[in-house]
Order: sequence, then C-alpha cells, then structure tokens
Amino acid sequence: MKNIMNIFVRAFLTGLAIGVGGTVFLSAENKVAGAFLFGTGLFTILTFGFYLYTGKVGYIVENKPKYIGEVALIWLGNFTGTFVFAKLLLLTRVAGISAKAMALCEVKMNDSILSLFVLAIFCGMLMFIAADGYKKIPHETGKCLAVFLPVMAFILSGFEHCIANMFYFSLASAWTLKSFGFLLVMTLGNAAGGMIIPACRKLMTE
Repeated sequence: MKNIMNIFVRAFLTGLAIGVGGTVFLSAENKVAGAFLFGTGLFTILTFGFYLYTGKVGYIVENKPKYIGEVALIWLGNFTGTFVFAKLLLLTRVAGISAKAMALCEVKMNDSILSLFVLAIFCGMLMFIAADGYKKIPHETGKCLAVFLPVMAFILSGFEHCIANMFYFSLASAWTLKSFGFLLVMTLGNAAGGMIIPACRKLMTE
C-alpha cells in the first residue's frame, strides 16, 4: 500500500508540473519560447524524481509484467494532477488561456485516429530520449539539453503527448466520450513510441 501511495503521489505531482508547463506554453506570445519553457515541467519532474507516464512506459520492455500495473497507476496519477491543476487555474485571472486550450483541443478532435496515433508514437520516442538521456548523460549541460530539446521538438512538430493533452482537455472543459477515446489512442501511441528505442537496444545487446 505504501508503494502504491508513493507512486501515485509522485505521479500526481508530475501532473501539477505538466500543468505549469502547459500554462506557460499557452501564455507565451512566442511559440518557440513557449515550447522551451514547457520544458520546465519535465525538468522539474526528472530533477525531483517524480513519475511521468511517457518517461516510464518505454521501460516496460526491460521490466517484469507487474511494472505494467505501476505504469497504469502513474497514468492515473498524472491524469489527476493535470485535472486538478487545470480546474484550479480556471478559478484565477489566468483562466483566459482556456480559449487557447479549446483551439488546441478542436484541432485534435478533428484529426483522425491514425494521425493521432502516429503523432503520439513520435512524441513517445522523444520523451524516452529525454528521460533516458537525463538519467544516463553524465554532464549537466547534456542533461539539460536532453530535457529541453525533445520537449521543444515534440511541441513545435505538433506531436501528441497524452499527459499534456490531459491538461488541455481539462482546461478547455472538453471531456467527452470521444475526447477520452482519443486520449487512449494517444496513450497507446506514446507507449509504442517509448518502447521502440529500448526494444531495439535490447535486441542489439543480445
């Protein structure tokens, strides 16, 4: 029970961090600057040892089956954190950025399932690169680049990050059966993308 609470709390705090990143991205007038500052969320997550679904899911191929349950709990914690952050933000003067979130969500809702899945795969790859790079690169400059560059790349490319989208959908109050279904598609796409590099790495070392 203690381990479950530990995982959920770390995942919940991650949701709050992603909320911060999403808020600054929507608030920034310059898209490039906003994409860079979104990386503050991931930098916080990795520095403090919080748990992000897209940073953990790729390691499924290197762990025992029970790890899948932990990843599912992380997803739930991330969802809760982003939802709470978004709903609290709507109580403030910053709530006006919800219009931008609505515009983002509309683009996603008008996309096809295949497009969302493929875009999520690419994002999953970048998020694994960020998480694994931060963990394995020995020098501090490299760690920072591993965090901020993949985040900027996925945002500016329009790739789909399921946890960031949890925040956008919550801020836009755009939750429907369809949007939740699309979120699951992106969740699976992020998982597939996150597993590509570790799976290939495992094959290369065997």
